[in-house]
Order: sequence, then C-alpha cells, then structure tokens
Amino acid sequence: MTISGSIVNLTFNNAVNGLTSYGKELSCFEVAGSNKSFYPAKAFITDTGITLFSPSVDEPVVVRYAFKDFIVGDLFNTEGLPASSFRTDDWPAE
Repeated sequence: MTISGSIVNLTFNNAVNGLTSYGKELSCFEVAGSNKSFYPAKAFITDTGITLFSPSVDEPVVVRYAFKDFIVGDLFNTEGLPASSFRTDDWPAE
C-alpha cells in the first residue's frame, strides 16, 4: 500500500495476471484516517492493482476490503479466484 495525498494505491503479490471485477463496480472497499472511522471508498482496478479514495477521508491511513460479518466480494484475480477479506492495519477491535 502506498498513499499519495488522499489517494491510496494497493498492489497484490498473488495476482500476476491482473485483477477483475467482471465489469461490476468495486463496492467493498473502505478507508479510514487516523481517527479510525471507516468510510466507503471509490475503488478502481488499474494496471498495477487498485486505486481508491473516499471524499470523506482527506488523509487516509488504512484500507479494508469486504470487512463485514457477511458480504459477497467483488474482486477477483483473472483466473477467477476471489480476493479474501483483508485490512492493512493491526488496530485492536474497539
């Protein structure tokens, strides 16, 4: 993960042939600033991974994907394997 202003770029080691959402909008990403409040993020697949941002978070610190009790993910590698839920932080549950 790299952060440039309000934009977050994610890269993935295990998707050598790329990522896909099968034409659907990515809707399972959230981003938070240092206040630990998560907001939905606009996410886009790029040549190198995922680029995302949230209009509600000026200075993002962490990202999470499909991080709900029950959710149907929308991110896959091009071989058709779904991405598992993940987060980029190690904040304890509150």
